[in-house]
Amino acid sequence: MALFRRHTTSTNPGAAAAGSVIAPDPALAALTGDYTIDPAHSAIGFTVRHAMITNVRGTFSDHRGTLSLDGSDPSRSTASIDLTVESVDTGIKDRDAHLRSADFFDAETFPLMTFRSTAAERLDGDRYRITGDLTIKDVTRPLSIDLEFNGSATDVYGNERVGFEGGTEILRSEWGLTWNAALETGGVMVSDKVRLTFDISAIKNTAQG
Repeated sequence: MALFRRHTTSTNPGAAAAGSVIAPDPALAALTGDYTIDPAHSAIGFTVRHAMITNVRGTFSDHRGTLSLDGSDPSRSTASIDLTVESVDTGIKDRDAHLRSADFFDAETFPLMTFRSTAAERLDGDRYRITGDLTIKDVTRPLSIDLEFNGSATDVYGNERVGFEGGTEILRSEWGLTWNAALETGGVMVSDKVRLTFDISAIKNTAQG
């Protein structure tokens, strides 16, 4: 995942002119390294319109991932995330079972959804965009996610953490998720557009050996 840079106040107003090159920040460079996403303090979820009038929200409670952050050149940072389809949770057991079935994710045949980053770019301030390949079932398509850096800290156990949050929208039909049902009043049961959300805390790996 891209390494995200906090705003700094320059003592030279001309130094932050639009289009200028930002010099490497020693504090940012110190965050360089490999990280593991902490599932206990992270959430990956989705929101989809139901029956044309309300939203259903859900999460994937079983997820894991790694980040490789490059503080000197954030564009070289990478991310890898796996979601266990069986862990989908919308708060309704019957609905979750339907989502796991062949009508939707077919969890028995395709137990994982994956994201592998391919590029990252700074948009402005603390906002970044990461692009990669999202695989659902047997379909892989490019996906861009807009994220905001929430900061870095050392927790009470001495772990170095970074945090970010953001999201994106997809059309589920582009990944072969096409099941639907027509409503008597017009429209369909489940919208094609799905909002994906990410709230991530990642722990820096300790040196080996």
